[in-house]
Amino acid sequence: MTSFAPQTGMTPAAIATTVDAVLAEATLSEKIGMMSGKGFFKQYAEDGGLWGARPYRAGGGIERLSVPALWFTDGPRGVARGNSTCFPCSMARGASFDPDLEHRIGQIVSVEARAQGCNLSGAVCFNLLRHPAWGRAQETYGEDQFHLGVMGAAFGTGIQTHNVIATVKHFALNSMENARFTVDVQIDERTLHEVYLPHFRFALDAGVASVMSAYNKMNGEYCGQHRELLTDILRGEWGFEGFVHSDWVMGVYKPYGASAGLDIENPEPLVFGQKLEKAVEDGHVEPQVIDTACRRILTTLYRFAAAEDPLPEYPIALVASPDHIAVALEAAEKSAVLLTNNAVLPLDDGAIKTLAVLGKLATLQNTGDNGSSRVRPPYVVTALEGLTRRLGSDAIVTGDEDDVDAAKAAASAADAIIVVVGNTAEDEGEYIPGDIALGQADTASIPDEVKAARVERPDRPIAIGGDRDSLALRPDQIALIEAAASTGKPVVVVIVSGSAITVEGWHDKVGAIIQTFYAGMEGGTALANLLFGDVSPSGKLPFTVARDESDYPFFDKTATEIEYGYYHGYALMDKKALSPRFLFGHGLSYADFTYRALKVRVATDSVEISVAVRNDSGIAADEVVQCYIGFPGVVADRPVKLLKAFQRVSVAAGATEIVNMIVPLGQLAWRNPATHGWEIETGPHKLWVGGNSTDLIESSFAL
Repeated sequence: MTSFAPQTGMTPAAIATTVDAVLAEATLSEKIGMMSGKGFFKQYAEDGGLWGARPYRAGGGIERLSVPALWFTDGPRGVARGNSTCFPCSMARGASFDPDLEHRIGQIVSVEARAQGCNLSGAVCFNLLRHPAWGRAQETYGEDQFHLGVMGAAFGTGIQTHNVIATVKHFALNSMENARFTVDVQIDERTLHEVYLPHFRFALDAGVASVMSAYNKMNGEYCGQHRELLTDILRGEWGFEGFVHSDWVMGVYKPYGASAGLDIENPEPLVFGQKLEKAVEDGHVEPQVIDTACRRILTTLYRFAAAEDPLPEYPIALVASPDHIAVALEAAEKSAVLLTNNAVLPLDDGAIKTLAVLGKLATLQNTGDNGSSRVRPPYVVTALEGLTRRLGSDAIVTGDEDDVDAAKAAASAADAIIVVVGNTAEDEGEYIPGDIALGQADTASIPDEVKAARVERPDRPIAIGGDRDSLALRPDQIALIEAAASTGKPVVVVIVSGSAITVEGWHDKVGAIIQTFYAGMEGGTALANLLFGDVSPSGKLPFTVARDESDYPFFDKTATEIEYGYYHGYALMDKKALSPRFLFGHGLSYADFTYRALKVRVATDSVEISVAVRNDSGIAADEVVQCYIGFPGVVADRPVKLLKAFQRVSVAAGATEIVNMIVPLGQLAWRNPATHGWEIETGPHKLWVGGNSTDLIESSFAL
């Protein structure tokens, strides 16, 4: 029997020859078989509706010819299989502004995926945060396209270090959750190319090898069968050579999706398979379409399967190992954003004889949503547990919003009060309607094969997750904060959420506010370290927190059609001259930093920036240096400023670090819809550098 099993060390030429041989040998049915997943519905039902119980076959594979298959796992927070390391959610890691850390997390995800039988990871979710109410905001990195691209590229290329294929998702415009299967996003060319696609191109140019299409429509056509997206832009304009696979279940509706550029339908051949084979036989789909798709799949598969592994083996003992957990703790410490601090933090161990820890969320293992990104770690350190370990159980008193008076009474005897508030998987995340385990709310539109695979889940009696109706805290949580504040004791509010929480009406009543997001399995340990000053908070907001929700773009979670405009986030706030409560890039520290000696030089193909950052305090701390650029805006309307470079730097007490950043000139271009090309406007440009997007030192340059 002919065997085309990949061999370690195969050259690109050898891979191309092997792929040609496979395509010559394989039947049409076998080729089309590689263009879909297989066995998911049966596995899902057998596993009781537990997502990630086993690797899922997601395309590729011809057993007769020893051609390997793709085995899929999910999980932005880690590997969504077994008892893997649970990192802080992606939005938290976005707040770290640390691509080096993100690359290391990607490497760990890669190792743990390999140890659990997977070679395709859907972990890189980085759709743009258009509005903080988006239910899956926690799975992305923030509202700025440049920041998204840098962080997603770091994660994706990290995942690929151990020969796991990374996929970026969801391509494109998937910034709503409840209506994701039906909403038609209307968008113009400039907005699409300048705002909603640059981060995808950044990651793909960095080498991420596959793409997952989105459920939603764009300008009238589903993204999973959208020729402009999947062929004209992705392959034609960007030169992407990897494969595209659909989102899970109902990601494509017509066999012509293959002609449009979709290579794999996952997780089963509901539209491809026999229907696609008949479309070829009837002349509706060219045979070359099938060969082209299979060539993309096989070339990518063999490139990774034939590469030498960095490790000699990948035993299960590597999963959630001490070294990996240490990185989860590092990420939780670097991600927390200190929003306000009226000389309350850091707390003094010696001065705190009794600490009140209030709020239901203080005791909850709350690592994020319960959808496809869910990770089940071997343990989770809660906020209460982390603080109890720090001070001892005798020094802790508790209470929650179920009995605010009792909580206030307990807190009145404490030296300081920690109130933990925010959201859980019931409030936000991947939308999971009631007993429908596969995510679709409209049962009439679900194919019979999907209905047969549905599993009744007694633990899901009501819908959970989805887009938020409000960005404010629940009234009972606000009541708990106000009760704590009325004691006259120092109050620190800890916000747990996937994106923005508005703080109007109570923020000025408390001593400090710190947002930890969903901080992963070591979140409680990190919280104690941060509150007591073992580590200085260094995270910066990857989104804007408005004073009024109406300051954000229009958002309707039930919309069947919605327009995505050119402005959102801090660019919208700048454009409208609005003053948000906390702007993108905001984050306080226990250290004080001074910026000086800003230098700007225009080179042949880039702008070179240098700035001195001095730590004026007595403690070592990290700072995130941010560089924004403003445009002439004469030829085309442009934002007041856009983030174009950032660098996280550690600065010793009293020391000065010189930070150098480079902005390629191509990053300054705008999309001309008349020519469908990119142009750089000549003239004066402004440049700002600082530790946030408001307290900045300014310079300028001309092009």
